[in-house]
Amino acid sequence: MPRPRRPLWSTACRSLGHHAGKKSLLVNNIFVVLAAILFGFSRKAGSFEMIMLGRLLVGVSAGVSMNIQPMYLGESAPKELRGAVAMSSAIFTALGIVMGQVVGLRELLGDPQAWPLLLASCLVPGVLQLASLPLVPESPRYLLIDCGDTEACLAALRRLRGSGNLARELEELEEERAACQGCRARRPWELFQHRALRRQVTSLVVLGSAMELCGNDLMYAYASSVFQKAGVPEAKVQYATIGTGSCELLMAIVSCVAVERMGRRVLLIGGYSLMACWGSIFTVALCLQVAGVDEGWRVQARLTSTSPLPRPWQSLFPWTLYLAVACIFASILSFGIGPAGVTGILATELFDQMARPAACMVCGALMWIMLFLVSLGFPFIMEALSHFLYVPFLGVCVCGAIYTGLFLPETKGKTLQEISEELHRLNFPRRAQGPTWRSPEVIQSTEL
Repeated sequence: MPRPRRPLWSTACRSLGHHAGKKSLLVNNIFVVLAAILFGFSRKAGSFEMIMLGRLLVGVSAGVSMNIQPMYLGESAPKELRGAVAMSSAIFTALGIVMGQVVGLRELLGDPQAWPLLLASCLVPGVLQLASLPLVPESPRYLLIDCGDTEACLAALRRLRGSGNLARELEELEEERAACQGCRARRPWELFQHRALRRQVTSLVVLGSAMELCGNDLMYAYASSVFQKAGVPEAKVQYATIGTGSCELLMAIVSCVAVERMGRRVLLIGGYSLMACWGSIFTVALCLQVAGVDEGWRVQARLTSTSPLPRPWQSLFPWTLYLAVACIFASILSFGIGPAGVTGILATELFDQMARPAACMVCGALMWIMLFLVSLGFPFIMEALSHFLYVPFLGVCVCGAIYTGLFLPETKGKTLQEISEELHRLNFPRRAQGPTWRSPEVIQSTEL
């Protein structure tokens, strides 16, 4: 999928700094509708340029929406459900992967004659959002802090929460508004210049990069060839690949339920640790498979003649292919536990209202760039490292788990203002400690 160019990201970031997330999501669907029209009429027009332009528009729409949605949902949800609500975008991302795999079956729209309809199917979610988003209230935090409209904020809270007591939540929003008083929206490059944002930016860069460099996309890319070698008929491989997307969807739902009980750190550490474990077993399975092929070739050479023979396709250890298949599914399940969903809400929870839009743009641009680099470099990595191709990604998983355990604060059950204050203490530990207070000496005797 084409990635948006740098000027598009800068423009989107400036727009986010001054406009609401709901409006940005609404306008963003225009790109999807235009892309669907280009896809649908590309065959009749005989123009491959229409397909290229349509894919560019879809890439821009995906890049913008995948960053605005978690931010909008995180700002609109109460603190007790903020993680679960924000992670719902990961559920629908996984659902989109599964639906794309299902719709792309040869029996449906995967036929060579139906590919214009397959590409134009993005029109359906675009039209649904254009029809439903006007009915959704704006983020109460945006209305109060950015717009200064208390009445509109209260009305939005009532639509989102019902008729319960909103005094405590409104008081928390007022505290955050007072903390942001006199500040302006930060630009993306300014995030790297302020020491008060040092830990937040470092966490965003490290964990955002780890999400794309952990090897999950490698598992998706390698799945078809492993399925074929394991004996799955070529005509049935497309059904087996649906299982990979279904695994991520299942674990996205599970992690959405567990994130407010177990916390963000536990899910991230557990997800990366399990991915490192399954990746190690996957590497061992590939090594045994190659060793079995080599040994089988030597046995055949001794039994037949001394002349060179073609290397056999089967290994002496056929069970290693089934182990590799199991590791693929287990690794995708582990990715869905934490990295797939929790990483997307870091920009929402670690940054305040003035820095959050820029942080979302930085996080989105970083992840798309890393995804592009992995997709571009994967064939060269596979050729250079052969059956050890997963080893670099193992290191990324280990580093992601270690960094999360040592440096990422837990944000479960805390208001965004409380998170900002905690991060400020972590960024300025000496100021947080303050001067040491010495108590006066207590006189035990009453004698003067």
